Amino acid sequence: MSEPDAETGLLVRARGGDPHAFDALVSATAPAVWTVVRRLTADDATAEDVLQETFMAAWRGIDGYRGEGSARSWLYGLARRHAARTWRRRVGEPRHTESLDVLGSTADDPGWPAGFGGDPEVIASRAEDRATLLRAVATLSESDQEVIVRCDLEGRTPAEVAEELGTNAGALRVRLHRARLRLMDALLPGGVP
Repeated sequence: MSEPDAETGLLVRARGGDPHAFDALVSATAPAVWTVVRRLTADDATAEDVLQETFMAAWRGIDGYRGEGSARSWLYGLARRHAARTWRRRVGEPRHTESLDVLGSTADDPGWPAGFGGDPEVIASRAEDRATLLRAVATLSESDQEVIVRCDLEGRTPAEVAEELGTNAGALRVRLHRARLRLMDALLPGGVP
């Protein structure tokens, strides 16, 4: 697997017109992007569609990459948007469930707001519903989505994500904690449409 800086270099070269660089970028990042889209979609077939749409959008919109952040961050943003579009198209389909255990323990963390107004068991049961979770994640800012997906859904450590984003692990932990609180708030009854 290539290093994130090498991936960003490939993206810059592809933006400059090198089609081989784009092929190399796809090869280097497809497994990581697959992990993100699979966790945001209901099944493998949908994830494959979203993965393909993500890389097609990247190729068509490569001039939209402004050099702010890594190639992976840019691709993850595209993947999240395509997964959300797919979810909106499939709202009427049967729901699938998947546990997100890490969010159930957030209520025990120091800093959980007093009088939050939600029973942790109710919040955890709503988190079990994948469709509800995806809607709740979609209500978050792109910055909050980024840390929730990378740390909680992909299972990466805050230190790994912090290094990739060019920040320190302590700041990322604070950002993750706040994103989790906002996600839990969105998961309260009445919080997600």
